[in-house]
Amino acid sequence: MAGESYVDHEVLKAFAKSKVNVPKEEAKERRRQVNYLRERLEDYIAAHPDFDLVKLRASGSTAKHTAIRRRRGTGSDADVAAYLRVGDPDIDVSTVLAWLEERCREVYGKTKVAEDFKPSDHAVGITMRGSGLKIDVVPVLYTGEPDDRGYLVTSGGIKVLTSVTLHLRFIEKRKGKAGDGYRELIRLLKAWIRGSKEGDPQLRCKSFLIELLVAHLWDVGWNGKPLQVDDYPQAIEQVLSYIVRTGLKTPIVFTDYYTVDEVSPTTDPIQVWDPVNPENNVARGYTEFDRQRLVNHAKTTLDTLTTAAYAATKSEALDLWRELFGPTFPGE
Repeated sequence: MAGESYVDHEVLKAFAKSKVNVPKEEAKERRRQVNYLRERLEDYIAAHPDFDLVKLRASGSTAKHTAIRRRRGTGSDADVAAYLRVGDPDIDVSTVLAWLEERCREVYGKTKVAEDFKPSDHAVGITMRGSGLKIDVVPVLYTGEPDDRGYLVTSGGIKVLTSVTLHLRFIEKRKGKAGDGYRELIRLLKAWIRGSKEGDPQLRCKSFLIELLVAHLWDVGWNGKPLQVDDYPQAIEQVLSYIVRTGLKTPIVFTDYYTVDEVSPTTDPIQVWDPVNPENNVARGYTEFDRQRLVNHAKTTLDTLTTAAYAATKSEALDLWRELFGPTFPGE
């Protein structure tokens, strides 16, 4: 008997519910913490007019409902975009991260220690001691453009066009046609990559890249078939097969908000373009080594699933799937 009857769509759906999706109570706590920060931040920024706060928007995986549950000792993915207008036209925008960190420290006062604030290249990370929740506050320079378009600012002062609203609209458009399985498939693939990185810290594959690979396959299908969002084993196999067969050498461009002609040419080994910014390759900075490592890992995983499909026993099939999702598979 083929192993597909042992690990089918329903098995993976149950696993996602018990081990991958964010539980309702945890999601509620995330929203509470984010709302607390948003409310307090408005007051503190208003008192420091170097940058005027225009609006705050929930962003990232939590807003898109593609976040996966946090493991003990790791942060979660709750993002807040702080849209700021420059009050002083002569100000150095590379100071915005340090400025925002000061405002976040003021919000929490003596309730937090210095180690709870960790700025990255484009955000201020805040860790909540009680829950372990990590909120990234991302400054976005706002110039009055529609659809919440604005510019992410890196610590080096580099500005990158983005839009929280258009990113949400991009995924909602596809989810609206595909159904709930679309986002749950993304969460399962994120769980696979997270576990893969734990086994191989040199493996590079950001969550946004996974989201865009799924979006691309939903748009164009693979191997003559639509993306099988109602058959998770088949859909995972399609995504892995796409990575292996193309080697991630084929550029991916979405034309929801711009044309192909607007894309800036690049020689990056992997080219997957931000749906709202034709100048932003999401895989910018990935090397040829990174591409080969990710493709090779996808091939190894695909081989594992092929073996699992013809496993002689349920125990053998489950052991093989545990190589993807860890020892807790298939969950409760």
